[in-house]
Amino acid sequence: MDLAQFKWEQGGDGIVTLTFDTPGKPVNLLSMAAVAELGQVIDRIAGDTSVKGLIITSTKQGNFCAGADLDEMAGIAGVGKDDAAKAVFEAMMGIHRVFRKFETCGKPIVAAINGTALGGGLELTLACHHRIMAQGGSGRVGFPEAQIGLIPGAGGTQRLPRMIGAMNALPLMLESRRIDAASALGMGIVQQTVPAAELISAAKAWIAANPKPQAPWDKSDFRIPGGGPFSKSGAQVFTVGNAMLRSRTYDNYPAQRFVMSAVYEGLLVDIDTGLKIEARYFTRALLSDNSKAMIRTLFHSMQELGKGARRPKEVARTEVKRLGILGAGVMGAGIAYVSALAGIDVTLIDTTADRAEAGKNHSVKLFDREISRGRSTPARKEETLARIHPETVFAKLRDVDLVVEAVFEDRKVKAEATAKTDAVIPETTIFGSNTSTLPITGLAQSSKRPENFVGIHFFSPVDRMGLVEIIVGKLTNDRALATAIDYAGKIRKTPIVVNDSRGFYTSRCFSTYTLEGLTMFAEGITPPLIENAGRMAGMPMGPLEVLDSVGVDTALKIERASRKEVTHSDRPSPPEDIMAWIVEKSGRPGTKAGKGFYDYDNRGKRARLWPGLLSYASGKWRSDDDVHEIIRRLITIQALEAARCYEENVITDPRDGDVGAILGWGFAPFTGGPLSMIDAMGAAAFVAQCETLTKKYGERFRPNRLLRDMTKTGETFYGRFTKRKAA
Repeated sequence: MDLAQFKWEQGGDGIVTLTFDTPGKPVNLLSMAAVAELGQVIDRIAGDTSVKGLIITSTKQGNFCAGADLDEMAGIAGVGKDDAAKAVFEAMMGIHRVFRKFETCGKPIVAAINGTALGGGLELTLACHHRIMAQGGSGRVGFPEAQIGLIPGAGGTQRLPRMIGAMNALPLMLESRRIDAASALGMGIVQQTVPAAELISAAKAWIAANPKPQAPWDKSDFRIPGGGPFSKSGAQVFTVGNAMLRSRTYDNYPAQRFVMSAVYEGLLVDIDTGLKIEARYFTRALLSDNSKAMIRTLFHSMQELGKGARRPKEVARTEVKRLGILGAGVMGAGIAYVSALAGIDVTLIDTTADRAEAGKNHSVKLFDREISRGRSTPARKEETLARIHPETVFAKLRDVDLVVEAVFEDRKVKAEATAKTDAVIPETTIFGSNTSTLPITGLAQSSKRPENFVGIHFFSPVDRMGLVEIIVGKLTNDRALATAIDYAGKIRKTPIVVNDSRGFYTSRCFSTYTLEGLTMFAEGITPPLIENAGRMAGMPMGPLEVLDSVGVDTALKIERASRKEVTHSDRPSPPEDIMAWIVEKSGRPGTKAGKGFYDYDNRGKRARLWPGLLSYASGKWRSDDDVHEIIRRLITIQALEAARCYEENVITDPRDGDVGAILGWGFAPFTGGPLSMIDAMGAAAFVAQCETLTKKYGERFRPNRLLRDMTKTGETFYGRFTKRKAA
């Protein structure tokens, strides 16, 4: 045997320990080379009478196997239009043949899972006769494929339902859940959990006690747990499951539908036929436009940006050890939490000791919630809280590496905080402003060192939102940009880099969604139709619910400021009139008050659309609007604004545009982002759609020059970017 991905060690007891160690990678990947070596291994084991059993484990601490090599899969899928489907199908069937040899070789095979096993890594363990997982620690098992438009393709849709029943297996695959060792044991995915140091000895003991094991589905008396699709309980699983899937995804995600179909159809036949069914659905998923766009944005681009792809290469890496935060409100307190959690010493400044202490208490509440859910410990809570220092005196900032200003969204308030900070911090300290709308270049005028001034825009709630929008002002230098990106990486956020503009990129594009919803409201389209169309478009909330969440009063203030500073108009727009009616005449500022466009219960949960909405415009509501037309309006206006931002140099990298859209405001993830959506449609088709909407609804849908030029040349956003990188 010629092994490069694995290490073979045979003991005197005849048990082989096969250790997974993908060369040159921080994690193990189930590549075609790894599968080929597993084929060699199983042939050797099956034909060697001296081998009594096999244990598969990993050398990489905390990682058993992260799954398939997606770059390799993309390469197979790109063989050619005529051959791609055949190549992908044959590749998957090659994996199935090897894994079936594992199950039918007649000798016991145990997976000693000493870390996280995801996707193909988990599927490798499912093909073993027994699974033992290390107790505690950060190890997780799960199927993340649906998050990027794929389905489990190495037997997961067939083995897991046969192991734990379709009712328990489907949510893990459809929702991309990752569960710990205790949960995996409780569900029956693993059969034992032991301390990490005892994994190998426990595996050997099981092998000694089970010399001739069989996979359950290879036994003549096998019955599907919970019943098959035609049983009473099985029929309920798929009937209810399909209804729930449709209600949650609006059929925007083909991969989830393929999972349901592969499980349903596979459970009607034997395991080998089921694996062929899975391979066909996997091939369809991988070759779909949805999957290609989602893999590019949610896997490749996110990884690249997270590793600092937009960082100035010539600037030495910096490590923020001491952070100053101005403002201990919701945003400042959230920033303090994620920073302290990352090991950063935080000085949290506010105007009074009570306010500063309240900011620290925000972290206490977050930790208590995590501890109650088993996701953290009292020791970690104590250690992290010790890094947060509530203060009221600016002089306490004299030795910080970075300052993040998170005070009220007002130029004068921010200018005052900037001046007080400048008076005490060293000349080398970088100053970052957490603002969602105010141009950074203008705010930097309050600083003695505008070259050290950069925008660092967090999203709420900070502990859950994975994006940081870094804004480069006209005078921002590369060191300030690099520091902001390094800091974002340290707190485990994905940074995108944009140039200065009112609303920057995320707020500017996102506002088109809510404003278009309000415009429809003003036209007389019924609120339920607007809201449902928004969700059907793939957005996490309807535009009116979003306004409640942001604060209708806050949105009203921003819209009025924009009218005065940008359009210089004395006449309010219909959306502004509606927000003024909701806030000032009806006293309904949004979720924070328990009432806005929606009514909310005492826990802040959405109860219903406010019936009073129907009194607007004397209740003259239309009832014959086409929901598909509404969806087109809501999604097109956002994508068009993203294209305008690209043309205006607000964004210069399509990865920033797509990742920022999905992580920042929840733009329909199944599209891969607004620029990917335009690329998939083709510029010509998108421009034609915009022109149709312009004729019907006005100039806001007028396609920009860049899109018209791309229509003539046939270029795409990613094609232009690739050419620019190569030049």
